[in-house]
Amino acid sequence: MKEIIAIVKPFLAERVLEAIKLAPLEACSVREVKGYGRQKSYLGQYGDSEYALAFLPKVEIQLWVDDARVDEVVERIMEVARTGRIGDGKIFILPATEYPTEYLVP
Repeated sequence: MKEIIAIVKPFLAERVLEAIKLAPLEACSVREVKGYGRQKSYLGQYGDSEYALAFLPKVEIQLWVDDARVDEVVERIMEVARTGRIGDGKIFILPATEYPTEYLVP
């Protein structure tokens, strides 16, 4: 099993979630995050307003996927989230370990 972490632009989050809705996921979580990458604090545009903040709003989507389906899910995310402009986000793929249910707290 793998954990896929996709950090995308906020206005693309719903489209990404719609694209992976039918994918064979074990679990999914979504959260709003702020950060920056190579764009640093360059002036950008978000919605109708311009801003110049060091930390830009993003959405982090965490998915847990069977090993055999990782490529399929990543392709779906890239098809929807890639705009070709700086700040599109990142996709990280990490190994995930499943623990037996006796380790879960009721």
